[in-house]
Amino acid sequence: MERLNTELYLKNCYIIKENERLRKKAQLLNQENQALLSELKQKLSKAKQGGNTSSNMNSTKKPN
Repeated sequence: MERLNTELYLKNCYIIKENERLRKKAQLLNQENQALLSELKQKLSKAKQGGNTSSNMNSTKKPN
């Protein structure tokens, strides 16, 4: 019984360490995702601002 408890304890320790490792990785991925999302929003905002004048000009063109 004591041997089983020791084995379960060691497995639990391994699971806890793996969980911490995965949590850190998830935090890094989340930070990267947030940075990319912010970058995308900035690019879309700039494209929208710059696109307002050019989209008006494009709408007056006649198709071939």
